[in-house]
Amino acid sequence: MSSTSPRLSSSYLALRELFASRIAVLDGAMGSMIQTYKLEEPDFRGDRFRDHLHDLKGDNDLLCLTRPDVIGQIHRNYFEAGADIVETNTFNSTTISQADYHLEAVVPEVNRAAVRIAREAARAAEAATPGRRCFVAGAIGPLNRTLSMSPDVNRPEFRAVTWAQVVQAYTEQIRALVEAGADALLVETIFDTLNAKAALFAVEQVFDERGERLPVMISVTITDASGRTLSGQTVGAFYASIRHATPFSVGINCALGGRQMRPYIEELARIAECQVTCYPNAGLPNAFGGYDETPADMAAVLADFADAGFVNLVGGCCGSTPEHIRAIAAAVRSRPPRRLPDQPVHDLRLSGLEVLQVS
Repeated sequence: MSSTSPRLSSSYLALRELFASRIAVLDGAMGSMIQTYKLEEPDFRGDRFRDHLHDLKGDNDLLCLTRPDVIGQIHRNYFEAGADIVETNTFNSTTISQADYHLEAVVPEVNRAAVRIAREAARAAEAATPGRRCFVAGAIGPLNRTLSMSPDVNRPEFRAVTWAQVVQAYTEQIRALVEAGADALLVETIFDTLNAKAALFAVEQVFDERGERLPVMISVTITDASGRTLSGQTVGAFYASIRHATPFSVGINCALGGRQMRPYIEELARIAECQVTCYPNAGLPNAFGGYDETPADMAAVLADFADAGFVNLVGGCCGSTPEHIRAIAAAVRSRPPRRLPDQPVHDLRLSGLEVLQVS
């Protein structure tokens, strides 16, 4: 790697200014919004993949190539609702995830198209409100393979994927996102910290190649009331594991609804030396797989987090809609952002499943 630190990108400086001025707003769900369009197999195939030998319905990222109008409209709706940042439709845009559909070869193209679609929506929103700045975050999902756990209960030592394979897959995605013009990178919905560390390693490789650093946003998922990730870490242990990457922000998203997230986002706000983000689901899934929290419900929860000084950015994950984001944006508009610590923490922090701090 390079011996000199990559310079900060212009988007890094602009986002730092935004976060210093107020609580920023992220978009809401992509997958559950796509479901509202009732798309069928021909929509996913388009003309280009008409003769592809594997079913493609459900490969939402592929819609960046076959139904860019749908993805663009969702981005535009979120910007119109008040989002400052939208995520690219690239949650599964790695060769490892796309192998399920035998579409590894189109991964770079999907990532580039996703950034282009989101960027066009950002430019349209900026043109509609002169002086407004809208951002595009390259979404980097957790993969459908894990480095920390065996998929075979009878072979605990077995892994379906290697570290090198994960780094290679993430590097290809990240390189395409950055080259296409993403303003930031969002490593999100992390359930396996080792996968996330591979993504962060890939991020640093790409930054060193280019000599420029984008904001790196990191968001973990707490799977249940145990307060741990799927690979077993507490919030404090997770933060200690990724702190070396000097992220622009760290936060929690997905699995829990906002009310259930409160003790964990409170802990993260206490220990994090960077910006803190929170974008929960619209409640926990009901018996029919839907989400019951209304825009007013989510807005009230995130406004409470803002009043408590926990957050610098808020938004929505599964089940949230542009109406949820509109209500959230209105609720936090007059509330100040969380203050970053005045002094860095120099204590040694070590982590396994839990954190050990040596003062």
